[in-house]
Amino acid sequence: MPHPQIRIRRAGPVATVLIDRAEKRNCLDLPMWEAMAEAFQALSAEESLGCVLLRGAGEAAFCAGADIADFTHDIADPARQARQSDALEATITAIRDCAHPVVAAVSGWCMGGGAALATACDFRVGGPGTRIGIPARRLGLWYPYAGLDLLLRLVGYPVACEIMLEGRVLGGEEAQALGLLTRCVPDAAVFEEATALAARITEGAPLANRFHKRALRELRGPLPVSPEARAAARGYARTEDFQGAVRAFLEKRPPVFSGR
Repeated sequence: MPHPQIRIRRAGPVATVLIDRAEKRNCLDLPMWEAMAEAFQALSAEESLGCVLLRGAGEAAFCAGADIADFTHDIADPARQARQSDALEATITAIRDCAHPVVAAVSGWCMGGGAALATACDFRVGGPGTRIGIPARRLGLWYPYAGLDLLLRLVGYPVACEIMLEGRVLGGEEAQALGLLTRCVPDAAVFEEATALAARITEGAPLANRFHKRALRELRGPLPVSPEARAAARGYARTEDFQGAVRAFLEKRPPVFSGR
């Protein structure tokens, strides 16, 4: 269902999906994740479109990821944990599988779940001030298989290990050199270039663009992860490490991990 902080604007053949929560660096809570998935599923079915542009409100952040405060509900509610996991996976899949090309305007912070949103897009435009990282290890948190697959395809195993295991945060120029950004332009020009790129895409034949996007994805093949493996990943929300790290984050203190 529609959400007031997931806004859709249309200008001819381009639809813009705006994450409108600048006061929290455009981080997403559970209803926003669910609304994002629904928005892209609906836009994918609109034959009048030629491209979708995804951006965050303001220039400070594309998306700072999931709202960690929202995880406090998950700790005590296994059903909500499952909803959170399903919503994140559904959002990544809906963007990746959108029939139309998707351009991300990656201005500022792009962290955690925000990196999953960006890597699910077909094009990522950022600037030198863009910061891309996945701080899952600091929360004892799992990153979904669909997101790991996208990261691995873009940067390969060694760099994926740096991002996931070492926790490196990449600036825009390095992110472009490693393949995380499609192009790096001056920070003040990120939205202008992303908008111009979306317009250039729509100058092509929409049926050809949709075919080539689908064909490239089909040639990659399905993600070979069993339902059992996906279900097991949800168990991290029940660990002492995750629950303690969420409390530590909210209390602005370093987490202490016990491996349990």
